[in-house]
Amino acid sequence: MLGPSGCGKTTTLRMIAGFESPTEGAIRLEGVDVSRVPPNKRNVNTVFQHYALFPHMTVWDNVAYGPRSRKKSARLDSAAVRKSVDEMLEVVRLTDFAQRKPAQLSGGQQQRVALARALVNYPSALLLDEPLGALDLKLRHVMQFELKRIQREVGITFVYVTHDQEEALTMSDRIAVMNAGNVEQIGTPTEIYDRPATVFVAGFIGQANLWHGRQTGRVNRDYVEVEVLGTKLRARPGDTTIEPGGQATLMVRPERVRVSMEQPTGDLVSVKAKVVDLTFQGPVLRLSLAGAGDAPILAHVGPEQNLPLLRPGDDVYVCWSPDASLVLPAADIPTTEDLEDMLDDS
Repeated sequence: MLGPSGCGKTTTLRMIAGFESPTEGAIRLEGVDVSRVPPNKRNVNTVFQHYALFPHMTVWDNVAYGPRSRKKSARLDSAAVRKSVDEMLEVVRLTDFAQRKPAQLSGGQQQRVALARALVNYPSALLLDEPLGALDLKLRHVMQFELKRIQREVGITFVYVTHDQEEALTMSDRIAVMNAGNVEQIGTPTEIYDRPATVFVAGFIGQANLWHGRQTGRVNRDYVEVEVLGTKLRARPGDTTIEPGGQATLMVRPERVRVSMEQPTGDLVSVKAKVVDLTFQGPVLRLSLAGAGDAPILAHVGPEQNLPLLRPGDDVYVCWSPDASLVLPAADIPTTEDLEDMLDDS
């Protein structure tokens, strides 16, 4: 579940856990309605940003706390508890750290202890509320792939809350993008990124060029015509039907934009633009350009484009394949400042 602060993702997670009650609808775990089942009776566990490990216990005892607590009711013997704890420590690769205390572990290792403790009883779902927020950037990236590996090995559903778009795209099988208490779109990372359903989703997930205009008609079965940036361009239609003459927004991801000094030929759409600013970002050169009416155009240019040295004020052509664009229903386009404010609030 992905979205800015206050959009309802943590509230939804708390409803799944049983700490909040839905006013309508139902919470189903493995097909069973648990909407009125108290939290301690639901087969779910939660991992928070702050791991809340028992500092006086070893890693092994922290993980064993759950199985020991339910040993009598579940009729588990000590050998069964030891077996399940040892197996989970092996899954999270902490077998060699079993006798250490939490204070003797790194942040990533503490995170894996919290995961093992939550997973050892094999809940129906594991709820994770921004669990990587306390880690530094490099460790966050490492733990993203560790969490994916652990999820595949244990085969338990992970419901993961984050405001980090990159984290959501990296880790998810399905993403629910939320905004102001509503689910804007649910889909795979590829669907969310390549075919966003709304302007909000397009602007919130990754970076996107978004231009207001009109859909003037249909070219053929595959393309419609839109009037943006002072000209008429072919583009892929979105899932929402827009009548000819209706207001629309055209989306093109900056990595799909190509830049050239000469007008391109072939099956491309192109517009004239002026270089405003250039920023070197390692793998790509980030070009800020101005199109017709000073409309902002963003391009991420890789070394394969073999561009000559550009300077602010240079006139260029920007182009893309019609398949790289998508027509969305008209809506207010979030500015860069709007999106940064959302993330800062989160």
